[in-house]
Amino acid sequence: MTVRYPRPLRPGDRIGVTSPSSGVPDELRERLATAVRVVEEQGYEVVTGRCMDGSRHVSAPAADRAAELTEMLTDPGIRAVVPPWGGETGIDLLALLDWDRLRAAEPTWLVGYSDMSTVMTPLTLLTGVATVHGNNLMDTPCRAPEGLVSWLDIVAAPPGHRFSQTPPERHRAEAWDDYALHPDVRAFTLDTPGRWTRLDGGGDVDVAGRLIGGCTEMLANVAGTPYLDTSAFARSHAPEGLLVYVEAAGDDAFAICRYLHGMRLAGFFDAANAVLVGRTSAPDTSSLTQHQAVLEALGPLGVPIVADVECGHVPPYLPLVNGAHARVVHTSTHSALTQTLN
Repeated sequence: MTVRYPRPLRPGDRIGVTSPSSGVPDELRERLATAVRVVEEQGYEVVTGRCMDGSRHVSAPAADRAAELTEMLTDPGIRAVVPPWGGETGIDLLALLDWDRLRAAEPTWLVGYSDMSTVMTPLTLLTGVATVHGNNLMDTPCRAPEGLVSWLDIVAAPPGHRFSQTPPERHRAEAWDDYALHPDVRAFTLDTPGRWTRLDGGGDVDVAGRLIGGCTEMLANVAGTPYLDTSAFARSHAPEGLLVYVEAAGDDAFAICRYLHGMRLAGFFDAANAVLVGRTSAPDTSSLTQHQAVLEALGPLGVPIVADVECGHVPPYLPLVNGAHARVVHTSTHSALTQTLN
């Protein structure tokens, strides 16, 4: 079977905004308004849902969040859905989503990262519809640096579109900008140099496969369940194998090591031709670094492992399309990821 791609967005199309996990507190509503304006400046109409409350760790009861997300993804008048950001417990939606309805609907782009991996990655695996692991709505006003693209570029791309991204070799060392104090900020502060790193000690990398992955802390809780069967997806959609990517949000190296061991034992990496690991600011421990944690858990796979890719919680963002065919190249002088929407 082929991966299904939503129709590319055109000016005048509607984009839905809902919070399947955490909502937006009052002090960040001005930033939300800025982000919506940026999307509207691209010629789109923004439809904001009911599940947006930021006073708790979830925006609404699970049944309400699942219903609103399903409604937006199956509404033929909404061409893309993007949350303000991730959260903590989006896992409570999985058993409540109408998967049959989602499979039957015309594909709609779903965009996000962090806790959105809990929903987006299963959506691609279970329905064959491509999703975009990239910057969320609240980060959208910040322009992509040279070499990278925005999710807005991807959802407007035509079928078969091929695009390459190269790392800017600079990232942000500290936490994100304070959007409460600076709601209008439109540029990332990239103040620290850094390149991709091959962890497994090999030489040049040139590997292809279909992309799938997400946030380690979130996917580890779903590994081994029917919602995260990458082997079945590979058999039906990617006989050429997978490029699997993971990234640590904030847990220390011991926790990440345990999570990745568990995901490997559950078969999450069985069809991997290579593993991409996002750059992280998550802490090392006294005896184990984040790089060592990855290598200890995933080294037994015997495939290339490329770390410090811009696909995690450290700005800037290199969007990855779950389901897209991709080729990763990494040498001592050049790194690039090319994706094809076919």
